Parts: sequence; structure tokens; C-alpha cells
Amino acid sequence: MPAEESGAFLAYHEPGIISILTLLSFFFFLAVAEWLSHKIFRAGLIGQIIVGLIYGVPIGNILVPEWQDTFLALGYIGLILIVFEGGLTIRLDLLRQNFLLSVVAALLGVLTPIALSFALLYRGFGYGAIETFIIGTALCSTSLGTTFIVISSASKMVDFSQTRIGTVLVSAAILDDVCGLVLVSVIHQLRGIADGNGGDLDWIIGRPILASGLLGLLTPLAAKFVLGPLFRRFAEARFAQFKYVSNIVLMVLVLSAFLAVASYAGASVLLGAFLAGTLLSSLPSKHAEGPFVVLDREHGETALGKSPTFIHTFEKYISDAQRYVFQPLFFASIGFAIPFRELWTGEAIWKGLVFTILMVCGKLVVGLCVPAWELITSMRRSQRPEKGGRSTAASSWAPATLLGTAMVARGEIGLLIIQIGLNETPYLSRKAFVIGVWAIVLNTIIGPVSVGVLLKRMGNRIAQDESWGVQAKRDVSDAELTVMDRALNGLSDDLPHNPS
Repeated sequence: MPAEESGAFLAYHEPGIISILTLLSFFFFLAVAEWLSHKIFRAGLIGQIIVGLIYGVPIGNILVPEWQDTFLALGYIGLILIVFEGGLTIRLDLLRQNFLLSVVAALLGVLTPIALSFALLYRGFGYGAIETFIIGTALCSTSLGTTFIVISSASKMVDFSQTRIGTVLVSAAILDDVCGLVLVSVIHQLRGIADGNGGDLDWIIGRPILASGLLGLLTPLAAKFVLGPLFRRFAEARFAQFKYVSNIVLMVLVLSAFLAVASYAGASVLLGAFLAGTLLSSLPSKHAEGPFVVLDREHGETALGKSPTFIHTFEKYISDAQRYVFQPLFFASIGFAIPFRELWTGEAIWKGLVFTILMVCGKLVVGLCVPAWELITSMRRSQRPEKGGRSTAASSWAPATLLGTAMVARGEIGLLIIQIGLNETPYLSRKAFVIGVWAIVLNTIIGPVSVGVLLKRMGNRIAQDESWGVQAKRDVSDAELTVMDRALNGLSDDLPHNPS
């Protein structure tokens, strides 16, 4: 009996040569486009989005729909891994110190685009209030995947996730995502509200806020008072025996648990991925004798009683697959979702360009938080502004510009929200949808390109800035110095000594 008829198993067929060549060319052009766009624009993701446009439904429809659906799912796994890696590498000490600033930046980045959308679309172009709210919600988001990729690939010499401004940027983007999730929940219910059976609006709005807040609050508390002490007392020494094996098993379990909890609780799975990374990075002990306090990956692999860290494990087993498979598929899937052919009408072009400029400005104003924070800090120290404080605020324009430009990209979150508004509510017209897509696409291009140019010219200055650049790790520096000292002493013992 044929397998198709019995349904007991999938019949194995040799793929046709057209399918094989199509897939080979798709992945080849993803790699070439990433290289070219990085050379030209300092943002490799733009080339991958263009390849997605060409191979997907918007232009060529070369890939069959089943493949596009599969690549979209794999690409979203890539997005989750990007955010998870960001949680592993972020400086938790800087995250705590700058949380209030991050909240202010996030609120400014959410409210300003919505306000500007009402000013232009509602007052200027005459679109409906709810229609404008949906578009403003799509444009208030920040692409987490793009944010992490931009700051991680911007410079080979500097890890901007270790800078103060990089930490503020990442946490503000995370909070933007949480706000976007709350507003998406409202948009989901707009059809039901219009039909008179929308349910409890208070719970619709409150659930994602409550779930996100509890996850964000309980995770560090559990890590500090419960999970961290238990891990250090009962498990840490055993991890040094099995090294990568135990690390990867724990990473998969923790990530899967956080994704499930975040999804079922009503929070964003991206927030769950980020918190999973921060939890893992906070578990190991920081003293010099700790198994995870190592000089580098090789030291953790070879030294007795030592283990590679979780980020070392990610780099060894996951990083290559993420960089060369999942990450390109994620940005290509953004290209799949762009209604390219509908963008090219006279009215859509000029309105889309005007709205794009306004939305760029709506995120650039977030950078004003940096000099404002400098000025407020100076006033608190001296009870009145001094010339020194004002000059410090004026000299912070480079970190401020980085914060503003890196928040510009909307990417996958914006496209998701605006397509929900089009497909699941009766309020968003096709014309308004196209104008919103223009702004989302161009902002996703303008943001990374601007960041690439800025960091090429000013990257070292930003990294070396005393206030906003790379900050000393106060909590682990002594341990790291002790390990380094012992390693150097061991090396000197191994060298031949001349008799005196």
C-alpha cells in the first residue's frame, strides 16, 4: 500500500533538481547579499530582506508557500536565539543601574510615534482615529532582532553590549516590545469590540502588563535568592565535570521553560528569551575559585575544575547555525511579509515618504534622554547646573545619536502589528496600510545604515566615553584578576629557570 494512502509514514522521494537548485541559490544569495550590503551600507540585514522580497510572494514567488512558511518559523527561532544571546551577554550591573533611564527612553519611544501619527494621519490626511492608532502602534515598536544584530556586528573591536549606552538601548527596546504587546492585545480585540462582544477590555490590556511585570520582577528575585544559591551549592561543581554537555542541556531547558511560561501567561516570548539568558548568566558564582570564572573558552575547556561559561557554549554549538542559517532566514522572512507591488502608487509614495521622515524623528528624539540625563545628574550633584555639567551634556551627542538611530528600525514587530490590524479588524484601510508599510520598511533600512555609519566614524569614541562607554565590572574584577594572576604564575612556573 502506498505511504500516501496508509498515512503510516512519509514516503521518501528524491527532491527534484529544480527544488534543489532553488534552495541552493536562495541560501547562496542570502550570504552574498549579506556580504554586499554590509560592505555598502554597514548593515548586512538589508541584503537578506531584499532576497526575501525576490524569492517570496511579494516579487518572484520563487519559493513554494510551504517553504516560505517553514523558513518563517525557522527565522523566528533565529530571532529568539538572537534575543537569548543578548540576555546572556548583557551587563546585569549596568541593566540595574540604568533601569529608570531605560523606562524613560522606552516610554518616549512609544508615545512620540503614536502622537506624531495622530498629528499627520488623523489631522493631516484625514484617516480615522482607530485606523491611526493601529498604524501608530505598529510604528511605536522597535525591532529587537535588528537591535541586537546591529550592536553585535557593528564593530569587531568593541562589544557594544558591554557599554552603558548599549545596555540602555537593549533594555529600552525590550520595554518597547512589552508595550507593543499590550497594544497588540487591544488591536486583537477591536473586531470583537466593534461587534459588541469584545470581552473585558481591562483584562485584555492588563494581562500582558501584569505577566510581563511579574516575569521581569520574579526572574531576578528567583535568581538571587533561590535558583542561584541552589545552583552554586548543588550543581556548579558537577557542571565542571561535564562542561559543555551540562551547559547545553540546562540552556535548552531554561529557554524552553521561559518561552512556554511567557507565552501562556500572555507576555512576549521574546521577553521570555531575554530573561532566560539573563537568568543563566546570573547563576554561576563570581569568586575566583568558581568553575565558571575563566580567562577564556580554552581555559574553561582544559583547566581542571573549570567549565566554559554559558556564552562560551552558545558560541561553540549555536552561534554558527544562528549566524549562517537562522538569522538570514529571519531577515528573509521580513521580506516575505512586505507587500512590495502595492507600494508603488503616486499617493502611497509621497505620503509614505513624509510619514517615514516623521517616524524617524519619532525615534530619534529618544536620544535626547542621554544629554537630559547628564544635565539632571549634574544638577542633582551641585543643586544647580554648572558649566561643566552643560559641557558634559553637549559632548554626549554621539551616544545620544546611537541610542536614537538604533531605535529607528521597526522590522518584524511593526509588520506583525500592522498586518494584524489589516487582517483581523475592520478599521484599517488598504491605503493606510500601505503608508504604514512604507514607513516600517524604510525605517528598518535607515536605522541600521545610520548606526553602521555612525559607529564606523565614532565607534571608538562612544566605547571610550567615561559616562556611556564600556564600564568596569565592579563585581567580578577582583575574581578575574585573581584568576589571571594564578594563570600567569602557573605559566612562569612552567618556564625554564636559569641557575644563578
